[in-house]
Amino acid sequence: MSYISSSAVLISLNISCWPASKVDREATDKVNTDANAVSSAGQVRKDLFAGTSLRKDIERKAARIRNFFSTSTLPWADKGERMLPMPLFMEVKQTIAREKREYDEMCEMFFDAYPQLVADAPSRLGKFYKAEDYPSLDEARSKFGFRYTITPMPEAGDFRLDVANEELAELKAQYETAYQQRLADAMRDPWERLHTMLKGMSAKLADTDDKKRFHDTFVSNPIELCSLLTKLNVTNDPKLEEARRQLEMAMAGADIEAIKEAPEVRADMKSKVDAILGKFDW
Repeated sequence: MSYISSSAVLISLNISCWPASKVDREATDKVNTDANAVSSAGQVRKDLFAGTSLRKDIERKAARIRNFFSTSTLPWADKGERMLPMPLFMEVKQTIAREKREYDEMCEMFFDAYPQLVADAPSRLGKFYKAEDYPSLDEARSKFGFRYTITPMPEAGDFRLDVANEELAELKAQYETAYQQRLADAMRDPWERLHTMLKGMSAKLADTDDKKRFHDTFVSNPIELCSLLTKLNVTNDPKLEEARRQLEMAMAGADIEAIKEAPEVRADMKSKVDAILGKFDW
């Protein structure tokens, strides 16, 4: 078993949530006509469940879960599967399982309320209401879903087909090239996260006259990223670890109030941040 296949797994996440919005053609045509504009200039989109947050809360929940999933994993396939480093395995698996239970519970609350929400729709939407916009409860249920799958990382040379040796060798070479490119792309992600963080910090620290730009997250976000990068560095890249350590040291003892009030503190931190940006080949 290769080092990579034992240090990470692949995980896919699919969350579906009904947008429950429709373009009102009549209202759209009227708006564009009144504006003396072409028919595609403006658009009136109606929220089928205006006046209640039950469906919108599910949508917000899905967005938070997707953000957690993206933050805690690395890119692998063009879409779908992502690499989950083993140091994050239990945390991510338990969090996703818990979030799925909560998501399903929120969906059930929406389904229980669905008949009444549909009955209330005419009074909530007024002239925007159209009965045909609302599917049956069973069809509405089918518009929501939450699925995740965890599978082992493939071996770089694991390519099994019953073909002639010459063709098999060519296919293995293509697979190896694609595998290494995916791995390289995955490991670009933590570098890009770190680079983006450092550039943002440097830009803020340069604006010495605007204290409002500095919030508690200016200190907490880099510290959290440093902790996460120790788990995302599945190839044990020494340069990534060095860059991470330098940011960690730069943030040691950082105090947001001192950063806000003391120009010399901001200047010192900016010099440390800029030194990291200048040292590595981003």
